[in-house]
Amino acid sequence: MADAAPVLADLHAESQALDDLVARDGLDWARATPAVGWTVAHQIAHLAWTDEKALIAVRTPEAFGEELRRALAGGEEYVDAAAHAWARRPVADLLDQWRAGRATLAAELAAAAPDARFPWYGPPMSVASMATARLMETWAHGLDVREALGLPPVPSARLRHIVRLGVRTRDFAFGVHGLTPPATEFRVELRAPGGELWTAGPEDAEQRVSGDLLDFCLVVTQRRDYRDSELLAVGPDAAAWLRIAQAFAGPPGKGRGREDRNRTEETA
Repeated sequence: MADAAPVLADLHAESQALDDLVARDGLDWARATPAVGWTVAHQIAHLAWTDEKALIAVRTPEAFGEELRRALAGGEEYVDAAAHAWARRPVADLLDQWRAGRATLAAELAAAAPDARFPWYGPPMSVASMATARLMETWAHGLDVREALGLPPVPSARLRHIVRLGVRTRDFAFGVHGLTPPATEFRVELRAPGGELWTAGPEDAEQRVSGDLLDFCLVVTQRRDYRDSELLAVGPDAAAWLRIAQAFAGPPGKGRGREDRNRTEETA
């Protein structure tokens, strides 16, 4: 089973990087972000809210079934409604709640049994997987805040966790779109900012995805459409995956950016 300590340390670092950004004096928390209808406050509100839901899953997994029922009943509006409600809180209170919630969740995950598994909006999650999912969400919503402030993404070694999650959720992405997952593994080869190569899957796989590691993370968090990236897919199933990839749980995401700069090579 995966050691959760490294990803928990990186989750702390990713959270602190976003905290340092939004806690600056004079920051306008009402500034619009790329998520339609969401401000900076909404982004932090969503992170605080999902940390609270994760705490329910970790502390009282038997009670999470009721949360799932509420989510199903609320449909696509469930997450938005929570973000709108929490974003109305005073900025100082919201920031304090996010800080306290993420610290409590990290402590609970660090103290959990190594073989523990927790219910979630998708498949059950291990300790390391839950921490990775929180890191992915923090990074993705931090991207929205950075874009609102006119700041580019800052690649870091922490992205390796998001890459692994993006690869592991391939079959989930097909499933939530009502599609049968491919029967065979893909080869994934991604160049990290430092030049090193990150790989997954058999070397002789017929269907492949290659390109920039940051681009891949942007695509699997649906912050960039794959056609607006430098990713290259070989094979129809690999190309289909990049169109629907999502590293987050829940129903199919809506995606962002549909510019027609498709560098995908599809082969039978």
